[in-house]
This record gives sequence, C-alpha cells and structure tokens, in this order.
Amino acid sequence: MTSSVANRTSSTTAPDSPIKRPLRLPPRWPIKRHTLRTHDRHRIAFAVAGRDDGTPVVVLHGGPGGASNRSVLGFFDPERFRVVMIDQRGAGASRPAGSLRRNNTMSLIGDIEAVRKQLRIERWGVLGGSWGAALALAYAGTHPQAVLGVVLRGMFLTSAREVEGLFLASRKRAPREWQALVHAAQCTHPSRLFDACATILLRSRSKAAQKAVALAWSRYEYAVLTSARRRRRTRTARRKPADVHRQIAMYQIQSHYLQHRCWLGEPRLLSLARRAAQAGVPIAAAHGTRDTVCPVGNTARLVRSVPAARIERVVAGHLGSEPKLREAVRRAVDALWP
Repeated sequence: MTSSVANRTSSTTAPDSPIKRPLRLPPRWPIKRHTLRTHDRHRIAFAVAGRDDGTPVVVLHGGPGGASNRSVLGFFDPERFRVVMIDQRGAGASRPAGSLRRNNTMSLIGDIEAVRKQLRIERWGVLGGSWGAALALAYAGTHPQAVLGVVLRGMFLTSAREVEGLFLASRKRAPREWQALVHAAQCTHPSRLFDACATILLRSRSKAAQKAVALAWSRYEYAVLTSARRRRRTRTARRKPADVHRQIAMYQIQSHYLQHRCWLGEPRLLSLARRAAQAGVPIAAAHGTRDTVCPVGNTARLVRSVPAARIERVVAGHLGSEPKLREAVRRAVDALWP
C-alpha cells in the first residue's frame, strides 16, 4: 500500500514530498503569556501565539513532566494559526513546580478544557507528541465536541510494554548509560529498574540520591533517543548544575504517571481514540520507523481501533526535531487544517 497522510494508512515508509512552508522557525511570533488558576490551587501557565483570528490549535508537550517548547511553532503558518501551548501541572512554568498533588490525567484534561473556555474558543485542533499524543487522544475522546482534529507525533500508548522497552529492552542501545542508571537506582534486578528509580525519586529523603537517579535517567534516555541517528559512539551531553532541580521534578512527575500507567493504559486510551473518531474527529499520526522509545507498531494498534486514522511512517526516530518527522507532522497539520 502507498502512504499518504491525506487519505490512507500505510505499513510502508512515506516517500519524501515537498511541503508548502520552509522548515525554519518563523520569526517574531507574537506570544502572550497567561495563567489559569484552578480550584485546587494549581496555576497553569500557557502561552498563545499567532493570529487572534487564526485556526486555534492547542499543543500538548511530552514527558509526563516536560514543558512547552517554542520550537513547536515551526509546525504552523503564523498567518493562519492561533497556537496555544500549555505547561501541564507541576511542569514548565506551571506552579507549584513539581507538585504531584491532584496531578493526574483527568486533571490535565480538565485544565485543557478550562484553558479553552478561558480563551473563549469554541473548537480547536489538538497536536501532541509522545506522552502529549496520548493526552491528546484522551482529551479528544473525553471532549470530542470541542475538537477539530488531532495530530500525533511519536505516539505513546501508556502501556507497560513501552515502559519495559525503555528500561530493559533498550539497554543494548546505551549499555554504559544503562549501567550508570542501575548503579544510581541501587537496582539489583534489571526487570525492576523502573520501580527502583521511582522509589528513590518519590520516596527517598536524600536529595543526593534523587539527583543521581534523575541525571542518570536523563542521560540514559537521551542516549536511547539519539541512538537511532548516531553512526558512531559519542559522549552523552551532561546537564548543567542549574538544571538539576528541574530534572528531579520532571522525573518525579514521570515516575508518578508511569506507576499508574498514566491513569489510562492502552485499552482505555484506544477506546477514547475510537470514541473521538466516532464523534467525527479526524485523527492523523506521524511516526518514525526508527523510534527507539515508542515503537512504530503503535500506529498499527491505533489503526485497528480507528481504521480512518491517517498514518504516515517516515525513516526517523522519536524526536520531533528530526527533519523527516517534522515534515510529516507539518503535512498532517496542513491536511487537517488547510
């Protein structure tokens, strides 16, 4: 079968095709920053960029525990879109920083909906990458009446299989970094590595132990993410000391979510995707065939639940910064919201 993000799914790699806009980040996006105050004392930071009368699209970052990144604006034409970037609870500029209090997927979905209402947007598109893709499907399935369409990049399905893949199956991609993580987590059995990391990050009173695990997890994850494109061994970049507290908070949130399978799990998430599609919400996904974190087989699982999903598979890894994957996401954006 041939591949086209516009009208069909494919099990093959998509050919290179021209796109309408350059890959450079558009200069001088007008950005306005806002805060949503929730009833349970969270302050959700979000930013709005682009035209006030443009097609509204909310962008959901990965992690869990990551943060919005201005580079996502490169997926959009500043003359046609109004882009909303939300920092999820405890993440990025949202406060309290790193808070796990009432921090779960349903709360995030409620925050997204509250931002939509605060901005007086009737319906908007949703774009999410990695964990943000799972959150996008969960939101669309919960509030399909508010969604114009969904674009996914490097889709995470919140399964135990994917978590095990990162912490166990991927160790051959970065053996040195994996051993460092095992040592930092004081793990005695490889199959329990995630649990060992989560225990220290969420329960230990030792900031030194939490720092060691967070930095080792970050270096291992980075090594795995970039292994798909490295031709020869390079030293993994080290984080600056100023990033340590942010790293600890991010991996605490990530541990908190992964311990609970993000309060979703694959069957429920795909059920929500199906519900969104049945309500008339179009879904498109771009996925790298060399994705080392979220397997490309996730797209087949999505299609089994949502046969109408528009899938494009490209020769790329997981990171949205990879040119072929960026182009595929932009094609999906142009197809869903011309």
